[in-house]
Amino acid sequence: MGREAEQSVVSTRGLTKRYREVVAVDGLDLSVDEGEVFGFLGPNGAGKTTTILMLLGLTEPTTGSAEVAGHDPVREPLAVKSVVGYLPENVGFYPDLTGRQNLSFTARLNGIPRRVAEERMDALLRQVGLENAADRAAGKYSRGMRQRLGIADALIKEPSILILDEPTIGLDPDGIREFLELIRGLSRDRGITVILSSHLLHQVQEICDRVGILVRGKLMAVGPVETLGRQLDAGSDSKMEIGFGPEVNAEEAEQALRGLQGVQDLTRETDYWLVRSDGDLRREAVSALWGRGMVPVHLRLRHYGLNEIYVHYFREGVEPRG
Repeated sequence: MGREAEQSVVSTRGLTKRYREVVAVDGLDLSVDEGEVFGFLGPNGAGKTTTILMLLGLTEPTTGSAEVAGHDPVREPLAVKSVVGYLPENVGFYPDLTGRQNLSFTARLNGIPRRVAEERMDALLRQVGLENAADRAAGKYSRGMRQRLGIADALIKEPSILILDEPTIGLDPDGIREFLELIRGLSRDRGITVILSSHLLHQVQEICDRVGILVRGKLMAVGPVETLGRQLDAGSDSKMEIGFGPEVNAEEAEQALRGLQGVQDLTRETDYWLVRSDGDLRREAVSALWGRGMVPVHLRLRHYGLNEIYVHYFREGVEPRG
């Protein structure tokens, strides 16, 4: 997803949070651009929620600073809350009130005039797909319905920034797909800046323009998934997939590939070989195979995906510190 705007709306400088001996967030330097969907990726306990709480002004940093839409969350927490919609991991509503009544209560808390609030509620309930359940008690809602009501609740004040903390936990696959489509649409159609915290890799990869990988409170890497993958590709061994048709003699093909200078390892998968080498040996592999009368069905370099990127930086982050 491309971004037309490049103005930073959320930034941190050396943001640190300590709880006695525990460093929850460690010197975080981060910039999130206007209109992008940014993903915080990391295991439980990595510091994602603590970072979000500091951005919202709900907890103060030990050292460092943050700026959200031009406001300091420590000195101007109300100003930050006026422009940020927040969906916590465990969203809660008054169970005896209907979905519409819960939204109305939030609107009153934000000082939104009744007529304006009613227009917004109708539009939001349609947008999140709850128009037919708007007058049902929220306590009867499924997890997915509560999450969608949470989005409507966060948007009732028309924020420019939306922060979502593990928003898809507990949702079934269909609910996850619908929720991600909703978030993608909000970014695309409204230009809302979205910060999404998650430990679920494939969801982050589907929706986010950039990701930041947090491990033990440290930001290990940040950027588009493709860029992070290329960076690892450039500094690592090459991996090449070579697939053959059923007519190819497997032993002879393996012998030809193992004979290439620079090949470190060769693994036979279901319908292809995975060749790990010192560099890109595609040309040499084709030449060697053709010389034996064999033509590969497919031949491609395997680049790092988000899973490999995450594992790489997670391992780097948990190495003993000397």
